[in-house]
Amino acid sequence: MAKMRPPFATLLILILVISSAPQRSQSSFNQYSTLLSLSDSLLRRVANLRAERGDISGSNRVKLISQKLERGLELGFFELAWSVGSLGWDYMRNHEWREQPELYDAVSDLNELMGCLSELVRVDSEMGRATGIHQNYGNILGVSKRLFARLLKVFTQSEALREVVETVEIEVVEGGLLRDCLEVGSNDLKGVIQVFKDFL
Repeated sequence: MAKMRPPFATLLILILVISSAPQRSQSSFNQYSTLLSLSDSLLRRVANLRAERGDISGSNRVKLISQKLERGLELGFFELAWSVGSLGWDYMRNHEWREQPELYDAVSDLNELMGCLSELVRVDSEMGRATGIHQNYGNILGVSKRLFARLLKVFTQSEALREVVETVEIEVVEGGLLRDCLEVGSNDLKGVIQVFKDFL
C-alpha cells in the first residue's frame, strides 16, 4: 500500500502548481467560485420551489445535491492539482485530456444548450417562457443526457467529479431537476453552463 504524503508535502505541491501558472490558477479559482455560487443559488431556489409544492423529499434531495456538488468540485479540483503537482504536466498529456473527442463533443453539447437557453431568456412574458420550456424541454433533456454520458467518459481520472455528474444526472433524468431549474431561473442555468463550458 502506497504511503500517504504528509500535509506539508501536499501544501508544497499546491503552492508550486499555483506559483508556476498564477494567471491560470487565479482564473480557474474564479471560475470554480462562480460555478459554486451560481449553482448554490439555483439549487436553493429549486429546493424552495419544491418545498412550496409540498415535495419535501424532492427539496431535501436538491439540498443534498448542493452539498455534494460543493464537496465534489472541491475534491475534483484538488485531485487535478495533486496530479499535475506530483506527476507533472506529462500526466495531462499521457491521459490525453486535451485530445479526448468526448471533451470537444461535450463543449459542443454545452453550446447547443446555451443556444436553447438564450432563446428562452429572450422571452419577456412568463406565459411565453412556460410555452417555450414546454416546446423545447424534450430537446434540452436529450442534449443533457448526451452531455452527461460524455462527461462520465471525460472524468475517468476523477472519482469526485464522476460522482457529481452521476448524482446530477439521476436527479435530472428521474427527478425533473432540469425542468425545475428552467422554471426558477433559465438565466442562472445559462450562467452555470457558460462557466462550466469556459472551464472545460
